[in-house]
Formats: sequence, C-alpha cells, structure tokens
Amino acid sequence: MRATRVSVLITGGQGQLGRELQRALPLHPDRPAFLALDLPELDVTDAEAVERAVRQAKPDLVIHAAALTDTSLCEEDEALAMRVNAQGALHVAEACRRAGAALVYVSTNEVFDGARREPYGESDEPRPVNAYGRSKLEGEKEAREVVDRLYVVRTAWLYGGGERDFPSKILAAASQRPELTVVTDEVATPTLAGGLAEAIARLVETGAFGVYHFTNSGACSRYEWAREVLRLAGRSDVALKPTTLAEYRPYPPKPPYTVLSNEAGARLGITLRRWQKALAEHFAL
Repeated sequence: MRATRVSVLITGGQGQLGRELQRALPLHPDRPAFLALDLPELDVTDAEAVERAVRQAKPDLVIHAAALTDTSLCEEDEALAMRVNAQGALHVAEACRRAGAALVYVSTNEVFDGARREPYGESDEPRPVNAYGRSKLEGEKEAREVVDRLYVVRTAWLYGGGERDFPSKILAAASQRPELTVVTDEVATPTLAGGLAEAIARLVETGAFGVYHFTNSGACSRYEWAREVLRLAGRSDVALKPTTLAEYRPYPPKPPYTVLSNEAGARLGITLRRWQKALAEHFAL
C-alpha cells in the first residue's frame, strides 16, 4: 500500500457496516481521504500487517469494524474467535497508540447475558454467555487498556448488507418452506447498518470518548422481526410458528433479552429512529 495520510482508516471495509461507513463519514477539507481495508489486504490477526497499514496511512481515526461474527464458528473454535476479535483488536489498538490515532471499536449486545428484563445501559456489567460475546468483550478490554482516545460502540442485530443478515435468511427460507418456526423470547433491536454508520460518523465529530449503545429504538422478538419482514416483502402466504429458546435450543446459546439503552449517545443528541421505520426504508430501496 502506498503511503498516503488519511483522515479515517476502516478495518472490515467491505462488510455491511464498513461499506455504509464509507458513505456516511464526513471528510475534512484539509485531509479528505479515507481508506477501507478488508481481507485479503488486511488480516487483523497479523500484528505486523496491521502496524504497517496504520503506519503508512497515518490516520487521525481508525474504525475497527472487522470481526468474526459467525457465532456458530466462534463457538466451535473459540481460539479462532479470540484471535480475530480480541487479539485483532489489540493489534489495531497498539497500532493506533503508536500512530497517535483515535479508535472506534465496534462491539455487540451479546456481551450481556440477557438475564434481566430491562434495557442494558452503558455502565451495566457485561456477562457474555457464548464464545462470540466473550471474544468481543475481550476485544473491548484489550482496546481500553491500550488506547485513551477510544469509542466503544455496541450494537445489535445488524442488517442491511447482504445475504447473511436475518431479513435475507427469512426471505430465503420463505422461498423454500410454507411455514417458518421463529423464537418469541429472544429480544433485542434490529439495527440498519446505514443508520449505525451515520450515528458513528456523528459521534466521532464530538471527541466524547467512552462507551455507547447505538441501535434503532424500540425492541422486538425474533418472531416479531420475522413477521414484519414477511409483511413488508408481501409474503402473507408464509405462516409463522412461534417457539421458545428452550424448545428451539439454538447453537450457540443466545442471551434472551439484550435490548440496549442509548443513554450516553442521547446526551449528545445522537439517537436512531424506530426499528420498524428503518426496516421499511430498507425494503423500499
């Protein structure tokens, strides 16, 4: 990579959030460039490659969106999850410290155990119940120990970027089966990737470092989300059968209630719209 000073370097630049960040980020007139890197250009488990990329780019800010988000694979190979999500975060954080760059670490609602029935605030203690959540929480800790100028942004049920998100999976299943079984007691908030990217873009302009919970507002179960997806897609011909986590026994285990309360962002005037409105916009595109 040719050395060019940039305002922002994005890891995971071709993921659903990375692509939206490229659309949302405000670029400064005196330094208008940003750089979005992803595999195979940048493997965050390779400390030397990360150091080289950050050193050459000389960014003011790194948004670390690269992650292993396949929760089943994380559960099957927790060592791999830790290498990507925890050690990768450490490599990025150390490179940021040496370059004098601020860091955004994108985390997850699955750092919480879901044992309560009220939204989790930024100061609530995380207790993950699966390998994905453990690896992302460890990434938060690694970044916090290394970088002072750090934003930790937790989000939930991200969609809007391809065939692997929940709406796409529901519609793919609906094209093959007349009835779908979906759990009613896994509750969080669907979050449109474009809205999250816009919230992050606003946040990094504030310089108010800390932990933030950014999701669309409101909450729903997986069942309610699937029902709205089918309605918006005009698939009234597909029946939904309710079930519970105890009956369905998902792998890996899922925290049942991980609605996130946006307290810190709201104090800055940064909020996201209702999840139903965001989903309707997604289907209107």
